[in-house]
Amino acid sequence: ESARLTVRKRSLIKVLRRSSPWQAVFKRGIYTHTMYDIALSVNAFVRSQTRADVAWLLATDAAGQNSGNDAVVFTPGGGRLGNLFNGAFDSRLMEIASRKLAVGRIVDGEVTPLEATISGLPLGAKVRFAIIPADLFEDDIWQSFLEREKIAFDMTIAGDEITRVESYNSASILAADPDLADAFKVEASVTVSADSRVISIFLPIRKVAIFGNGPIPQAIAGLAQALGWQVSIESKPDNFAGVAATLSSMDSIVVTGHEVESSGRALAYALESKAGYIGALGSRKMQDDRADWLAYRDIVEISRIHGPAGFSIGAKSPLEIALSVLAQALAVLNGI
Repeated sequence: ESARLTVRKRSLIKVLRRSSPWQAVFKRGIYTHTMYDIALSVNAFVRSQTRADVAWLLATDAAGQNSGNDAVVFTPGGGRLGNLFNGAFDSRLMEIASRKLAVGRIVDGEVTPLEATISGLPLGAKVRFAIIPADLFEDDIWQSFLEREKIAFDMTIAGDEITRVESYNSASILAADPDLADAFKVEASVTVSADSRVISIFLPIRKVAIFGNGPIPQAIAGLAQALGWQVSIESKPDNFAGVAATLSSMDSIVVTGHEVESSGRALAYALESKAGYIGALGSRKMQDDRADWLAYRDIVEISRIHGPAGFSIGAKSPLEIALSVLAQALAVLNGI
């Protein structure tokens, strides 16, 4: 991980040296409450003209910090959606949100003992956040987040105020200035800062939704997290339906389980989703039994299901099975 991060840093430095003396702050880790996850709620707040303030980490000098795309949105009355460092800095950010300012704010500080305990960041580490009213963003950018596009926020700074935000996706970035366009090429979530300008770039990460419980789902989850994927595990079909509905063509679903009805229902929800890969573990007989269960409910187009899931590598242990399944998922998602 350290080596990959160094390569990414060097790549961005090369880009920025050609354009400006900006400094880059990289974000890495396993993401559970990202800007992409809160976009549906923020979009609803904007459409209903409900006040909402969106906050995320811009920079920290703490080594190994795990913010990534993580973000949180605050609503009047103390409401909160999302998670940023386990809520360690909520009191700071909520105090800004409670003012109902017309502009955004840069929030600088050092990690206190309590914040260090909650967040896992070192005591005294410097942190910098952005918190911006949702109506300061372009309305359609939240739909771009929902569609899991790469997004850039180009923010104008005056003192500690964020006075303007311009948003870009992969299409509109073509009209951006060279500095922003070059920074957008980096395949990472990154923040780039200058005296009066801050650019935050959000890169979507893959998700995998796993249905079932036991050592195999846990092994798949662990290996997927090692790949940097966002993982959800559900053992109840109705809960799984909500997870599957959030997936896009860059995401995967893996269904396990020995009970035909529950795993069949999970596959039905999977087929309704936009997931780019659907894998079903189990014997050939289990695959046939699930297919019959689906057909009885008029679900006959099941060509998207890879079952038994995984490449044939003679896998026996849960970790070997996880490796074969995720290798197949990557191959399918990458069009191989």
